[in-house]
Amino acid sequence: MEEVALPSVIFDIPWNADLVHQVVVSQRSNRRVVRANTKGRGEVRGGGKKPWAQKHTGRARHGSIRSPLWKGGGVTGGPTKERVFTKKINKKMRIGALFALLSVKARENALVVLDALDVAGRKTKTLKGMFTKLPSNTRPTLLVLPSMERNLLSATSNIPFVQTIQAKDLNALDVATYQYVVLPQKSIDVIEKTFHRV
Repeated sequence: MEEVALPSVIFDIPWNADLVHQVVVSQRSNRRVVRANTKGRGEVRGGGKKPWAQKHTGRARHGSIRSPLWKGGGVTGGPTKERVFTKKINKKMRIGALFALLSVKARENALVVLDALDVAGRKTKTLKGMFTKLPSNTRPTLLVLPSMERNLLSATSNIPFVQTIQAKDLNALDVATYQYVVLPQKSIDVIEKTFHRV
């Protein structure tokens, strides 16, 4: 293992906990998928006819069997798909949080830089053997690729502790989620070209 000189504009940024927290929370919210959904009385099927006359029956007055008071009726105040969880975050804030997290990984020796990712055959067994020899070993690892390679993606998809991402799509949430970040030298060039010159 050798030490590598990293660009200070990316890997030597002071820690900013408030900025990182704000960006990570916003990105988690933007990825949130609304699944819980209930129907109100106007969405439930049926109930067009008044159940019985307004008066002279001795029973309570009702206008529709789809009232929230009835079994099978609409739900009052339930969750709906119209809820919006997206949060806007400025580009400079996203990049600042990303660089702060990458700098922390570098300072804590949780960043592994490879000269190149030349693995013969692009086989899962070979790749897994390579990762177990790295400092990350079998801990949660984010592999940052300079570009999408189908064979490499297929091989890493079967390694449970490794997640792959393109360098141009790198973000604060993914870096914060994984304990180690592994990237070939070419990925650093892509990161610098994509984010530093924005």
